[in-house]
Amino acid sequence: MPVQTRSGAVTENPPPVHHRKKTVKRKSERNTEGQNIDQETKTGAKKRSAEAVDEGDETKAEQSEYKKPKVTEEGSSADPNKYSFHEGVIERGHIYFFYRPKVMHEEAHSIDEVRNFHMLLVPRPPEFSTEVEGHSDTSSQNEDQDELNLIGEGADAVPAPEPKGIPTKHYRLITLGKKRLPDPDKPGRKDTLWAMVSTVGENLHELDDGLGKKTNETKTRGTRFEEPVRLAGRGAYAIVNARGKTPSQNETHLGYHLSHPLSIGGVQEALGVHTSSSFVLQVKNPLAPATGRVGLPPNRRAKYPAGIMDNVFGRGTRGRQPYGLRFSTCSCVDLLEYEGAELLLIAARTGTQGNDTSLGDNRGEALQEASEKEAKEPIANVFKELEMDMNVFPGEPLEGNWI
Repeated sequence: MPVQTRSGAVTENPPPVHHRKKTVKRKSERNTEGQNIDQETKTGAKKRSAEAVDEGDETKAEQSEYKKPKVTEEGSSADPNKYSFHEGVIERGHIYFFYRPKVMHEEAHSIDEVRNFHMLLVPRPPEFSTEVEGHSDTSSQNEDQDELNLIGEGADAVPAPEPKGIPTKHYRLITLGKKRLPDPDKPGRKDTLWAMVSTVGENLHELDDGLGKKTNETKTRGTRFEEPVRLAGRGAYAIVNARGKTPSQNETHLGYHLSHPLSIGGVQEALGVHTSSSFVLQVKNPLAPATGRVGLPPNRRAKYPAGIMDNVFGRGTRGRQPYGLRFSTCSCVDLLEYEGAELLLIAARTGTQGNDTSLGDNRGEALQEASEKEAKEPIANVFKELEMDMNVFPGEPLEGNWI
């Protein structure tokens, strides 16, 4: 029987979507399970940047990990299906882009004055599932028909409307290494950037505290301050797995379409945020050594359970190294639920047609229609979605202006 995840996706392979309308059984949204935020990320995750690590010491630490005996527990090697490659939409929701000015800068007027760039993912169930749940039967004659909901092609990528005034929502804050998104329009080799999951949580007030203003006292430099983040974009996103001819050709794509702003300005251009775009998403094996100066030291990487290490990365069974594969597709959203998860973002395509190609089944067009509908919401409502105070977090960048 299909089981629905926190974001509303189905954990078994969904039936193929055809160009004609189809019927889908009623789905119930599962309750999410609260997760605590690490104290370091509550204070803004100030030192989450990439660091160089000594490869010799790192190798010793890794060997102790992949030589551990396999255990039989929930999510271990005895449960391979839980972390298997799930084809189709594995998550959809709303995406937000933030930047923070450098330390001791009251404002940022170019990307050179930006300290951090963040991408916030707030998963949501599919819009059609909430419509089914909210439908009330009017007669016993239509009882069977009431169990069905007609949806169009690509509708599985459209998130349900974002509720406002709710302080508890599941979210992931992802920090991008080069303070921008990968640019599909960049000539030459595909633009590839490093990123990390810096915070996973449920409490929006704690998120706001981490993204708000910071003041620190230092012995050598006195008082140091950081201004709050600025909201530079908001839209709808979908994460889709595409199965290749061989397992090594499987890919995970994240595509988004902005609702705010509908027309990008100088801020969005500098940060690599397009009106609509997509990139390939890969997850790094935490036991694999870092490449050069890019990546986290071993003690700050994601602590995945045995089931992920064995069934996703193939520890001890796949690849040329004992730790298994160096990178994997995002076969299931569980890989993104651990702070310290390291990601590769590889530029794919821009535009609605580009998203159609990356996500398949006209999902790019569906995201565009949903975002254009949500664009009618005033900016004040966007801040209410995250329980943010517009007097604290500037909204001018949504109009393309640096501040």
